[in-house]
Amino acid sequence: MKKLLQIIIGLGLILTPFYTNAHVKWFTEVAPKKESIENILSPLFMGLALLAAVVLASLTIIIPKMAQMPLIKKWDDFLSGFRKYSRYLLKYGTAVALIIQVTNGTLFAPEFQLDSILMTVLAWITIGLLLVPHHIATKLGASILLVLFIMVTVKHGIFYMLDYGFYVAIIGVLLVGSTKLENVGFPFLYLGTGLSLCWVAVEKWVYPTMSLDIVANHQVPTFGFEPAAFIVMAAFVEFVVGYLLVVGILNRVLGFVVTTIFILTTMLFGFTEIIGHFMIHIVLIIFIIEGVSFYNPPIKMHKTRVDQFVFIFLNFIFSYRHLF
Repeated sequence: MKKLLQIIIGLGLILTPFYTNAHVKWFTEVAPKKESIENILSPLFMGLALLAAVVLASLTIIIPKMAQMPLIKKWDDFLSGFRKYSRYLLKYGTAVALIIQVTNGTLFAPEFQLDSILMTVLAWITIGLLLVPHHIATKLGASILLVLFIMVTVKHGIFYMLDYGFYVAIIGVLLVGSTKLENVGFPFLYLGTGLSLCWVAVEKWVYPTMSLDIVANHQVPTFGFEPAAFIVMAAFVEFVVGYLLVVGILNRVLGFVVTTIFILTTMLFGFTEIIGHFMIHIVLIIFIIEGVSFYNPPIKMHKTRVDQFVFIFLNFIFSYRHLF
């Protein structure tokens, strides 16, 4: 068991290139072309879905044993000492992310240009309010940020903005701070971030031509796999990451692995990657610090390991059934 954590982290790092085409809309000009449901639900897709379900279900047995390892306990105790800073990290991290975006003429993501004086002014007001060390200023800043998100959503459409749903979760956490609802903030952040990652993965299955263009033009290594098969596997990894966040499995290790992956992708895509993923880094660092201390994940509804195994397996399989 001592090598298990190293193996899991190692696998995450080996799978690093799978993430290099996350948010494909930032790096391609190819028009999205919808894939047919028959082509999406290929034998490869179905086989990977079954394999992922078995692996995820097995984690319900493996993770509790890992938690008893002395190294993991020491790691948890060390990180738990930083929990008191989580909300400050989110608040000021959001401000820094917005500064990076606004100074580069964008908001929320590289493809959303600040094309009006009103939005630019509101963005800077938001930044200023978030930098004020008072919860009322934080709430005002979060409220303006919500208005900006709605403005961008009206322009680009709800489905387009589902990729960035984690911003709604961030706004929610900032709004409920120092209130009776404070304890529901971070669980909402887990849920929002997980669902955003799942949606990005679904886009890769439904609109594979954009990802294929990136693989071809950015020399993304496919390790001998056909590009089309590689895209399917890449999307599965991303979907699994989001699913893990939603159900509350492996959050600290997951946050560490994914943050490392996003840092490594910067070497491939450069500053655009920093603009787009800086806020995600902040969120994942919070996940590393918090673990599941504040989160009562769905898996906890089931007490025995067998029940949890069955729950994760069937829930994951049926999630694909409802997607398509």
